[in-house]
Amino acid sequence: MAPSAASWLDRLKVLPQYLAPQHLLSRVMFEVARAEQPWLAHRLIATLRRHYAINLEEAARSDPESYHSLNDFFTRALRPGARPLPDSDTAALVSPADGRISQVGRIDGGQLFQAKGHYFSLEALLGTDSLSASPFQGGAFATIYLAPHNYHRVHSPADCRVMEVIYVPGRLFSVNDRTARVVPGLFARNERVVLRCQSTGGSEFALVMVGAMLVGSMTLEFCDLAPLYRGRLHRKLRLGGGVSLARGAELGRFNMGSTVIMVHARDSMSWDESLGAGDVVRVNQRLGAWTAPTVKS
Repeated sequence: MAPSAASWLDRLKVLPQYLAPQHLLSRVMFEVARAEQPWLAHRLIATLRRHYAINLEEAARSDPESYHSLNDFFTRALRPGARPLPDSDTAALVSPADGRISQVGRIDGGQLFQAKGHYFSLEALLGTDSLSASPFQGGAFATIYLAPHNYHRVHSPADCRVMEVIYVPGRLFSVNDRTARVVPGLFARNERVVLRCQSTGGSEFALVMVGAMLVGSMTLEFCDLAPLYRGRLHRKLRLGGGVSLARGAELGRFNMGSTVIMVHARDSMSWDESLGAGDVVRVNQRLGAWTAPTVKS
């Protein structure tokens, strides 16, 4: 198929997302996914497993009938030891999620690469102004896409303190490859939760949890997001001296699949040379390292 024909096909397949009541559909899915009637929950889980190769050997509960709802299954915990940290490499930055690297690189001119022909603004992504975004200008980023079969909990990529949580309302487009090729500024248009963090060595980074179609709800382990969601207004929650998280600690979860974007201050870290778009990554897998010692001994 010629590239132009493929492009038009992508546009036609994505068009219904512009027309769909995205938040209404997500609210309906929110309720369905939490239904605990065994006949419904087990049927939904079985349907999902028929469509996706879901590995339950790593789950804390390997029996699919032990889950009380579809959301309980989607947000399943891992068994202890399933994702060991690179303990001997204290400078390593690790993956916060299971998924696939869709893009990785540098932030050039305040823009992050989305897909061929599409970039999105750093300021828009973080839901902030140019002054607050300035530490990340010229920095590094990586986008990790979580597919429906992936583990859906998100972990801290480094020893850090979460200093601020920002809720940015927005649309709920799907975040798959096709939509990324078609929807301009996709990740800066969708609803998202931004964590502004500081490593133990003082390097600033942000971790962005991006919502998606049928994924209108994200949760954090260390604070209640419900007040931030109320009214779907842009809100900031400053955490005083910050909430301390160890590298690899669980920090939150998606209630369905979506995307995590890591954004790092300039000259603070570098991605491993072998890391590239299309790579499959797992929680606690090394992705890069601080460029200067940032872990206090």
